[in-house]
Amino acid sequence: MKLSKIYDPREMNSYQFVATTGLIMTLVANLILILLNKTVENFTTLYLCWAVFFTGGTVANFVSKPEEDHHH
Repeated sequence: MKLSKIYDPREMNSYQFVATTGLIMTLVANLILILLNKTVENFTTLYLCWAVFFTGGTVANFVSKPEEDHHH
């Protein structure tokens, strides 16, 4: 089991990469909301959604077997 599949973007699958990008964008949006002194009801729920999405992608990444070289 390669733990680098969790933190190395080159070894992440698409689900993990999308979740990481979503988390970063949510953090930026949250900072903008704080600076503007605005609130959005249930905005913090997005963090839970991205965490679940990332966890599901991580599980899929660990159980998948590397593709063998296909010759067509």
